[in-house]
Amino acid sequence: MKLIETKHAVGHVLCHDLTQIIPGVTKDARFRKGHIVTEEDIPVLLSMGKDHLYVWEKTEGMLHENEAAERLRAISQNDNMTATEVKEGKIELKAAIHGLFRVDVERLLAVNSLDEIMIATRHTNSVVHPGDKLAGMRVIPLIVSEDKVRAAEEAAGDTPLLELLPFVRKTAAVVTTGTEVFLGRIEDKFTPVLLDKLAKFGVDVISHVKVPDDREQIVSAIQAAHASGADLILCTGGMSVDPDDQTPGAIKAAGVQVTAYGAPVLPGAMFLLGFFADGTPVMGLPGCVMYAKATIFDLILPRVLCNVPVTRADLARLGHGGLCLGCEHCHYPICPFGKEE
Repeated sequence: MKLIETKHAVGHVLCHDLTQIIPGVTKDARFRKGHIVTEEDIPVLLSMGKDHLYVWEKTEGMLHENEAAERLRAISQNDNMTATEVKEGKIELKAAIHGLFRVDVERLLAVNSLDEIMIATRHTNSVVHPGDKLAGMRVIPLIVSEDKVRAAEEAAGDTPLLELLPFVRKTAAVVTTGTEVFLGRIEDKFTPVLLDKLAKFGVDVISHVKVPDDREQIVSAIQAAHASGADLILCTGGMSVDPDDQTPGAIKAAGVQVTAYGAPVLPGAMFLLGFFADGTPVMGLPGCVMYAKATIFDLILPRVLCNVPVTRADLARLGHGGLCLGCEHCHYPICPFGKEE
């Protein structure tokens, strides 16, 4: 940095905060570190007793923190995100839509492993709403070697580190299995829960049928739901290993390619996920979805609604952090449950 006369400071970048004191009115930073001095600033600075200023001295191969932050933003920001103005060397990204926020965790780790570089994000696979914070980025010092920023750009690769996907599947069909529900012996308390969860993603239920624990009837109901053109098919009940539970076998017999039956998540171990040949997803939901605040269904539903591929390996990864602690006051999704490191 260098010391210059304030009257010659237009266009220069301040190296530290400058506090303005007006007795009884304010005592706060009037100009922040990184501020670029304008012609209108000169009278204010002089009134603050600042006849001389320390400003950043441009050096070949070095970047000011504001410029470096802009370059980190460029390797992070993707569609459906907005960026704040750079302030004190930091930029934040915010959601512009209701959608699923995803992070390329491995590439982010590669960037953050570099000295004097940092990008902080919220958890990958988080559901966000417009205005929610997604990430913040900056370099640690006031000035940084351009080589270090270039190394971060190379570590990030050719595509942004972050993405925010809209929910594109908008309709669902529900097949409720269970002779006791079909005959009216007990009230169907599962479907209202699904309606509430789906509504939060803007998904309409276009058909709902109840069938007994009969394999052929369940198969026919699933195939009819598929023929209706629903974007998503949900089968409730009959997912355990009891002799009368026919749902898993019926899903497969209906022509669904089963990705996995069973997941390392509690609650939700008896979860089934599969797809018809045209890509229509089918889920077999265990009874825990009916009464537990957060289950495997809450972790997978947003991904499926965004057409994010979900493989057996993806489900296996959920085992780490997949034990819900059943807290009295659930803070899902801001909790360790189901989150990937």
